[in-house]
Amino acid sequence: MGVRLHGEPDLEKPVLLAVWPGIGNIGLIAVDILRRALMAEEFGEIEPWDFFYPKKIAIRNGELKSLEFPSNKFYFKKTEKRDLIFFLGEEQPADIGRAYAEGKKAYEMAKLVLDVAQGFGCARVYTSGAAVARVHHTMRPRVWAVPNMESLIDEVRGYDNAVLMSGVEERAGQGHITGLNGLLLGVARKRGLEAICVMGEIPVYLQGLAIPYPKASKSVLEVLTATLGVKIAMEETEAIVERSEGEIEELYGRFPVEIREHLDRLKQLVHTRPTDSGPITEEDKRRILEEVDRFFRKGTEGDQV
Repeated sequence: MGVRLHGEPDLEKPVLLAVWPGIGNIGLIAVDILRRALMAEEFGEIEPWDFFYPKKIAIRNGELKSLEFPSNKFYFKKTEKRDLIFFLGEEQPADIGRAYAEGKKAYEMAKLVLDVAQGFGCARVYTSGAAVARVHHTMRPRVWAVPNMESLIDEVRGYDNAVLMSGVEERAGQGHITGLNGLLLGVARKRGLEAICVMGEIPVYLQGLAIPYPKASKSVLEVLTATLGVKIAMEETEAIVERSEGEIEELYGRFPVEIREHLDRLKQLVHTRPTDSGPITEEDKRRILEEVDRFFRKGTEGDQV
């Protein structure tokens, strides 16, 4: 288990942006767009052997030639205002039957990511993911933010189109983040590192459909670029969002009228206060997901052979 570095970039107090796949791939899309727009250079990777099973095995002429594992790569970019390290993982190291990383493998992955960042004098960490919310897909997604230190709260409150997750959750200031996004915040705090998780809102009825939601990625990207003091062209992002919105509208139009009427009521929610959209209650979530799941199961009946 270890890290393989291909270079030793000269960095001064870099900021780390670390992301993995998740619901809607919201954080992964946002940070990857930023990485490519800034033309960040690859300089290392975490060796996969102790974290993942092979995702592909190449055989030629009856002989096994190679094993392909999920990649976990580091990139860097020096900008005018600050130096950046990007870490993008293709998969979260999870035990069989679990959707998100937890336990020993996840903890070891988090430690290795921070080991590399701290080795270059990392000053701050950002992670990003999805915030499943009682919102409609035609609304502008907000960004829910979770800092790992009280000293960061006032800064987070100043982010445009963002709200503290504890304010949205309305659970006496409590909340939780699954997978490596949350774990990395905790490990960073244990090491005395500032860290903030920024999560784009995704409608509850889209969370289980395994489709990307770049509209929320755009909101996350806007927060990150403003906070980091970097500017990038947004044409690519807007084009991705436009294509995605067309696909989601087509899918939404296939929902039965009674489901659409129920979900359309979400449009009436106006974000005039941090808690206006509120958390989705467990009863709301159960009812909506059951209706959507029932619809898709009904649509596939008779197609099986």
